[in-house]
Amino acid sequence: MSYVKPQDVVTQMIDTGEKKLFLSTRDTLIRSFMGGAILALAAAMAVTISTNTGNPLLGAAFFPIGFIMLYLMGFDLLTGVFTLVPFAVIARRPGATWGGMWRNWGLVFCGNFAGAFTVAVLMAITFTYGFSTPPDEIGEALGTIGEGRTVGYADHGAAGMLTLFVRGVLCNWMVSTGVVAFLMSKDTISKVVVMWMPVFLFFYLGFEHSVVNMFLFPSGLLLGGDFTVVDYLVWNELPTVLGNLVGGLTFVGLPLYLTHHRTGPERLRPIPAGPDTAGARAADRTATPVG
Repeated sequence: MSYVKPQDVVTQMIDTGEKKLFLSTRDTLIRSFMGGAILALAAAMAVTISTNTGNPLLGAAFFPIGFIMLYLMGFDLLTGVFTLVPFAVIARRPGATWGGMWRNWGLVFCGNFAGAFTVAVLMAITFTYGFSTPPDEIGEALGTIGEGRTVGYADHGAAGMLTLFVRGVLCNWMVSTGVVAFLMSKDTISKVVVMWMPVFLFFYLGFEHSVVNMFLFPSGLLLGGDFTVVDYLVWNELPTVLGNLVGGLTFVGLPLYLTHHRTGPERLRPIPAGPDTAGARAADRTATPVG
């Protein structure tokens, strides 16, 4: 059968996290570079569709293509390793350490950013004919996104920062659900369907994804958006990374791990009423305790 039971999915989560934890620096950087680049291309496609059609729903519907492609090819996103890698340590796999986890997260962050930024430069070239003309309509839309989701939050002060963080939490709740859903099925078509749904939801609702933002905001800066690198880092990227971390661990990884891997003891089953009830209870009273 294509469906994988939750208990087996959690075991796969731990196994996958362990493999990523011990992956070489070279392979980790290559896989995360390509993951960031493909997701950035998907974001560019979604913005293009939304701008050309005036319908954000269509852009959100097609965005998951990039997410699905990169996972089918075995590439990595920061949001995914946030959810998978810690459980190799929590499950006490041999050699798995918290230091190794931080190393993996740092390498994936750098690789994702390099891949997304590369695509941002390439797409900025296409939107401006090699920076020889002003940005086209899509380029202007990217600049507007960058402004609204940096200084737009800053205008609200602490309330804006809280909103940004919560949108990061909600984002990786959905994205990590898609990552785990990848492990829930064995055939490609099933993987595509179950990954598509939560990623479509996060994108249409406008939640904050740290890797997508590694493309959107550098693109906005390259295309003349009215915000700064500091605005991008303080009022988007860093709080989004923290929110993504909390969302993936708190609402996806830990619940699955605690209820399907380290399950609590079952409650005692009541003895059904019937003619043999008295005999069963008498046997319970005379039985020799074990241990």
